[in-house]
Amino acid sequence: MDKYLKKLRKAYEEIPIPKELDNVVQSSLQKQKKPKSPFRSKWLIGLAAAVLLFVFSINTSQTFAESLAKVPVIGSVVDVLTIKEIHVEKDNYNADIETPAIHGMGDKELEDSLNQKYIEESQQLYETFKEEMDYLEEADGGHLAIDSGYEVKTNNDRILSIERSVTETEASSYTTHQYDTIDKKKKIMLTLPILFKDDQYIENISDEIKRQMREQMEEDENVMYWLDGPRTEEMDSADLFDRIDANQKFYINKNRKLVIAFDDYEVAPGYMGAVEFVIPTDKIDGNLVGNEYIQ
Repeated sequence: MDKYLKKLRKAYEEIPIPKELDNVVQSSLQKQKKPKSPFRSKWLIGLAAAVLLFVFSINTSQTFAESLAKVPVIGSVVDVLTIKEIHVEKDNYNADIETPAIHGMGDKELEDSLNQKYIEESQQLYETFKEEMDYLEEADGGHLAIDSGYEVKTNNDRILSIERSVTETEASSYTTHQYDTIDKKKKIMLTLPILFKDDQYIENISDEIKRQMREQMEEDENVMYWLDGPRTEEMDSADLFDRIDANQKFYINKNRKLVIAFDDYEVAPGYMGAVEFVIPTDKIDGNLVGNEYIQ
């Protein structure tokens, strides 16, 4: 273990600290309040140093992030935490990117693959932002903002559902979402096909969503969905919502209900934003494989 820790220390010492992170550190230090006692002061300084060492290492070295999986962890204190944050503020260009990490699942292969995916997604998002920013700076300038974060939708004894969202703003704003729902006992990723006996769920869920869409539009004239009807007569039928995809975005909420999710502009005009539909279990109960996930 001593030899392994020395390798980690060497990897950390060779890491260049990005300017963005340096700004974050300086800002954080300026906000610190005067400690109540010398003992507390030393304790806070030590804690801050440890936290910064951890965050800097993960933020700036993919090798270091991957190697953390080999270090023993005492207990499963936290299931999901932020291991990487990128903040950029430059003229009309802004980026706020958060990367989640899952810990304590009991299956390191699944845990590591998910965490690596999250790291790669954030890195790709940042690189795309940088490329677009450089392009705009070389041209006539412009405005560009990216805001990426995550939310733990459900975390109970059986299910972990995580939402990752990205909002991109240039001439207009556009938000996309991704979801991972995990069976914590079986250590598997859940998909819609896994939850159902056959593909009849596609029609059942689609019919329920269309029912909810029509009901919402009848109750509120400001609500609009791209659904076949008098309000969409001039639209191309190919652009109207008919049915969900077999692997439609979804998550299971805290009440053990299936929630089907759509991104901006997918089934409604932009002012409606990203929309979700909670599916009553009695509408799909006959087609579910079991009730261990959805109740």
